[in-house]
Amino acid sequence: MEYLNFEQPIKELEEQLETLQKMKEENGIDISDTSKKLETKLADTRKEIFSNLSAWQKIQLSRHPSRPYTLEYIQKIFGDTFMELHGDRNFKDDKAMVGGLGKIGDQSFMVIGQQKGVNTKMRQYRNFGMANPEGYRKALRLMKMAEKFEIPVVTLLDTPGAYPGIEAEERGQGEAIARNIFEMTRLKTPIITIIIGEGASGGALGIGVGDRVYMMEFTWYSVISPESCSSILWRSWDFKEKAADALKLTAPDMKELKLIDGIIKEPLGGAHANPDQAIESVKNTILKAYNELKKLKPDDLVKKRMKKYVDMGVYED
Repeated sequence: MEYLNFEQPIKELEEQLETLQKMKEENGIDISDTSKKLETKLADTRKEIFSNLSAWQKIQLSRHPSRPYTLEYIQKIFGDTFMELHGDRNFKDDKAMVGGLGKIGDQSFMVIGQQKGVNTKMRQYRNFGMANPEGYRKALRLMKMAEKFEIPVVTLLDTPGAYPGIEAEERGQGEAIARNIFEMTRLKTPIITIIIGEGASGGALGIGVGDRVYMMEFTWYSVISPESCSSILWRSWDFKEKAADALKLTAPDMKELKLIDGIIKEPLGGAHANPDQAIESVKNTILKAYNELKKLKPDDLVKKRMKKYVDMGVYED
C-alpha cells in the first residue's frame, strides 16, 4: 500500500496495529482492548483527514497509482460482455484511448475512456493516458456508430491532457478535439460522462461533452493543471498548491459553478481504498442517468444538451 504525505498518521496507526497482531500471534498476548482503541483512533483519524482535504491533496488522490483506471471500470461494470473496438480507420489504433460495446443487464452501451497503464511498461504502451489525434478520431467513430444503432454513450475521463508532441500537432490534434466537441453537442443518443481521475484540458473535453457529467469525489477537471498554471504565472512549479486553490477544479467547486451535474461519493480513503465499492457507485450512476435520459426524444436530447453548454458561464450582475 502506497501512502501519500498527508496519510502518514494513518500509516503509523496501521503499522502499530500490525505490530500488535504479530505480538498476539507470536506470544499469545491478549491485546483486544488496545487493538479496539487503536482501531477507533484509526477510524477517527482517517475520517478527519479525508473530510478536510485541500485542492492539491485531492489532486494527489486522483493520481494515486493504486486508483482504478478505465479498463478496470469497464471489466467490473460490463464484464465479459465488453468487446473492444480498434482504430480510427485512417492512421492507427491509439492505445491511450479505449472503447467498445458492453452491456449492463440487457442494455447495451458504447463505452469510451482514456487508459493510463498500471505499471511503467504499460504506461509507456498507453502513452500515460495522453491520446493522439487518432485516439479522438477513434472515439468519434465509435460515438457515430452508437448514434446509428441508438446505443447510449458512456465516457470515462482520466488524462493529464492530450499528447503535446510535434507529430500529434502535425496530424491535427486541435482539429480532432474541436471536431469531437462539435459532433458530441449534436449526437442524437444519450451521453453520460464521468471523470474518474484527472480531467485535464482539451484532452479531457475531447470526450467530455455529456448530457450528464459527473465527477468522482477526489478528482479534478480544469483547462490546465496546477503545475502548468504555476509555471506560467510564477515561472516555477513551487506555487502549484496555490494554483490548485485558485483554479477551482475540485468536484465541489465544479458543482457550485454548475459545470457538472453531480458528485459520486468515493469510499473513505479514496477509490483505491475500496475499488469495488467505487466502481459499483459509478455503475449505479450510469444506470440512473440513462433511465432519465432515455425518456427524451433525440431532437429534445440535443436541444437540452446544447442549452446546457450555452448557459455555462452566464450570470446576472
